Amino acid sequence: WDLTTGNANVVVAVIDTGVAYTHPDLAANMWTNPSEIAANGVDDDGNGYIDDVYGINAITGSGDPMDDHNHGTHCAGTVAAVGNNGAGVAGVCWTAKIMALKFVASSGTGAYSDAIECIEYAVGKGAHILSNSWGSYDYGQALEDTIDAAAAAGVLFVAAAGNDGYDSDGTLRHYPSSYENPNIIAVAATDRY
Repeated sequence: WDLTTGNANVVVAVIDTGVAYTHPDLAANMWTNPSEIAANGVDDDGNGYIDDVYGINAITGSGDPMDDHNHGTHCAGTVAAVGNNGAGVAGVCWTAKIMALKFVASSGTGAYSDAIECIEYAVGKGAHILSNSWGSYDYGQALEDTIDAAAAAGVLFVAAAGNDGYDSDGTLRHYPSSYENPNIIAVAATDRY
């Protein structure tokens, strides 16, 4: 943070359970769709989503990505909660913009088809980085192809390596982190053991 606290021109799409876009530590850093007029009940940009001001909910096909699980909000806070404001937490990048994309339900499950919809939306709306703190042991060719298309558009895809302690380069592969697309950064966590 002595070197940089982020860049307000960088858009990070949090593809997860949605984001509580009214959260006091996130509201100032939420991306807003410049082609959409808030709360007018019209699909102003003609992309199939009404009032997709902060992003989309691929589960319901709506323009409301409000979080009903809290995981996506937690991840968004790690990425870009407003820093040095005396409230809550500080994100890694204090000013980056958060695009909210919901494909994981309150139960914690989601379909690859909905994840693909979110990825395509994010790339189409100009996101620079896609944050994906989710995964499965099921391979999906369509998901891999969509990540390839994001790479062709110059979009970075950050993926969680999973929480089970497996070598995801071994026989038990974790997706999307185990795909070999050149734009994927697989992120693992460690503890004292």
